[in-house]
Amino acid sequence: MTEKKWDVAALGELLIDFTQNGLSGQGNPLFEANPGGAPCNVLAMLRKLDKRCAFLGKVGQDGFGRQLAQVVEECGIDTRGLRFDPEVHTTLAIVQTLPGGDRDFSFYRKPGADLNLSAGELDEELLKNCRIFHFGTLSLTGEPCRSATQKAVELAKQAGAVISFDPNLREPLWDSLEEARAQIAWGLGQCDVLKIADNELLFMTGEADFEKGAAILQRQYPNIRLLNVTAGAAGSHSFYGNLQRFEPGCTLGGVIETTGAGDTFCACVLNFVLEKGLEALTEENLGRMLRFANTAAYLVTTKKGAIRSMPSREAVVETMERAARG
Repeated sequence: MTEKKWDVAALGELLIDFTQNGLSGQGNPLFEANPGGAPCNVLAMLRKLDKRCAFLGKVGQDGFGRQLAQVVEECGIDTRGLRFDPEVHTTLAIVQTLPGGDRDFSFYRKPGADLNLSAGELDEELLKNCRIFHFGTLSLTGEPCRSATQKAVELAKQAGAVISFDPNLREPLWDSLEEARAQIAWGLGQCDVLKIADNELLFMTGEADFEKGAAILQRQYPNIRLLNVTAGAAGSHSFYGNLQRFEPGCTLGGVIETTGAGDTFCACVLNFVLEKGLEALTEENLGRMLRFANTAAYLVTTKKGAIRSMPSREAVVETMERAARG
């Protein structure tokens, strides 16, 4: 890839995840204000892998917005693309953990500052100076952020960036599932690298079989050069041209909740692309990529929150070695 100022730029939501963290003395649930938002989660993990990262998005000019900006800066993520809304508050999400570690989301976002980012507020020089541009669909759920996302993708593409996309489907945020499907389809048509969860693959293809679902997407969207399907603790699949590879998940125990696991996986894949490129990959390459990404995603599930829970490269490697020893 051509040398650019930033390795990865990401656009989208930056919000507070209120995550359950025990009960009060009176038996009421306690919620911890964890900084989150999928695109910034991705960047936080990439920073742990020593990549140069920048974020584009919007928070409220309020206490939560200032908290988020401080956390992002502490991670070493460039915030020149972060905007503050003087009228609309920072977006909030209530994350309740279900039996088994899965999550239920309730969003306070109509209005929400992240959705209020306009195309005119984009830092265009940043978008023209990144090796990879990453986005999801929360910034496509409404205007003006949808137009901002579309313009950002266009500018990054014109500058030669690799485009990365994660549908990150959150059904309550869409006016209809038909609109969600249409916007995900637009994202699929833009990207070179795709991370898609098993439920999203089913949503878009009607196929529960990963190989059949991936084959449908590869036929419909020949622009996708590297397609990865995540299946939670079961593991992940990678599809590259005619190659496919499956690697089981890391199951050493101690899972608390799964917030940020998919974003961590996505970041590790992008780190692999930065270091290896997208040309002439082998099945062995894909296997190494998936094992590292699966292990990093597992480590995030052993802590609460995401941005401040990302593991170091050394921790991932040590855990991989421990898992291999059994």
